[in-house]
Amino acid sequence: MREIMGVLGRKDQEEYIRLGEKALKLNKVLALSGPLLTGLAAIGSAFAGHSTHGSWAAMLGIVGGALASAVNTVEHGGQIGMVFEMYRSNAGFFQYMQESIESNLTETDEERRENGEVFEMKVALKLGRSLSDLRNLAASSSLKEEHLDEFASKLF
Repeated sequence: MREIMGVLGRKDQEEYIRLGEKALKLNKVLALSGPLLTGLAAIGSAFAGHSTHGSWAAMLGIVGGALASAVNTVEHGGQIGMVFEMYRSNAGFFQYMQESIESNLTETDEERRENGEVFEMKVALKLGRSLSDLRNLAASSSLKEEHLDEFASKLF
């Protein structure tokens, strides 16, 4: 179980935190770009009637409005904020799994500790693996800690 905890922390949780940070950065860029482009479109349309800069201002208004519309569609239609929350939730699930395993391993009172085989089965089911698959993962992670290509969870 300690090997599974290590894989959860090194691979699964770390990967979802990394992906969550990327989704958050993308969401921030889109959240700032949408209003900025809308403002540019408004400025361009305000100056579109003047003869000296009319064609450039009209083009700025059209392009700015179209880009603002595209950015808002990607931001809201793609639900980038919800993708971030999903990654954050998955990372929290892996943290919970690590704490659950650690709690069971360090419990000194045998009455409060879960049965080893039953607990192993619960962990395997929560990670979408068979019991033999979980044991194989634990064995392979103890042999080559640094270069493990496999994630503990097969669900997400």
